[in-house]
Amino acid sequence: MKEINPEKLKAGSNLEKVLVSGQFACTGEIGPPTYASFDVIDKHAEEMRGLVDSINFTDNQTAVVRLSSWAASVHLIQLGLEPNLQMVCRDRNRLAMQSDLLGAYALGVRNVLCLTGDHQAFGNHPGCKGVFDVDSVQLIHMLKRLRDDGCFECGAECKVPPKFFIGCAENPFGDPFEFRAIRLEKKIEAGADFVQTQCILDMERFELFMEKVRERGLHKRAYICAGIMPVKSPRMARYMQTGVPGMLVSEEFCQRLEKAEDPKAEAVEISVEYIKRCQQIEGVAGVHIMAVAWESIVPTIVKKAGLAPRPTF
Repeated sequence: MKEINPEKLKAGSNLEKVLVSGQFACTGEIGPPTYASFDVIDKHAEEMRGLVDSINFTDNQTAVVRLSSWAASVHLIQLGLEPNLQMVCRDRNRLAMQSDLLGAYALGVRNVLCLTGDHQAFGNHPGCKGVFDVDSVQLIHMLKRLRDDGCFECGAECKVPPKFFIGCAENPFGDPFEFRAIRLEKKIEAGADFVQTQCILDMERFELFMEKVRERGLHKRAYICAGIMPVKSPRMARYMQTGVPGMLVSEEFCQRLEKAEDPKAEAVEISVEYIKRCQQIEGVAGVHIMAVAWESIVPTIVKKAGLAPRPTF
């Protein structure tokens, strides 16, 4: 474990300390509910306690109205755990973004993941207006400037700037493939400190992506966490293979689930295998486990992969 110099930390969050110390990070994710209650968050947060370094809260994922990411993040802090606040460009202009980020920081949030957001046409309010005042690269840069230079996007001074550990997402599986690492480099240039990738359902393609990342030296400039998604049904795997844009699912992945006597158990085994393979890939600093609508399986995967207990600081 590397020694941590507190003066060089950008935010001092638990996730940052794990990554800076050189230990293999493990984060989880909880999708906030579509109603005004923390009950689901309480349940899954308790299940993940001590087994992940921080927990993502999605921001109106799939463009469906959900309990806000910042409210879920603040509630998690009250439970004694660390959140990763997600913010999408779809729903807010730069005025609202900076305002929400100031409030989140004042309430204890230290990790932010900057995203474009699923297009509103796919959600339950398809007629609503998408904002997209800035894109994800510009949001990252705006947040870095706010943190490091103490000024808002307009140039005005921020007397008490929010010291965030800034994250971004990257999809290694979209086309054209040759531009994926270049796109990631833009986000790192803008100020991203850590990266969470799209879920890996084709390990060979991900390994090729990491080769491109290493060629550009990006793994030395940001901490890259590989996305792991347990897919609990063969039907879901096939749908993701054929019906989800930007998703790449290998034939081997689908067939393993289709041939398994217990697809859910096989999904866990595949996830564990992928985590162990990621640990062997140069430049992968951790994993982000996205068990969409199956959050309760995260503890099982973490334990089977040998990632428990998590380091403490």
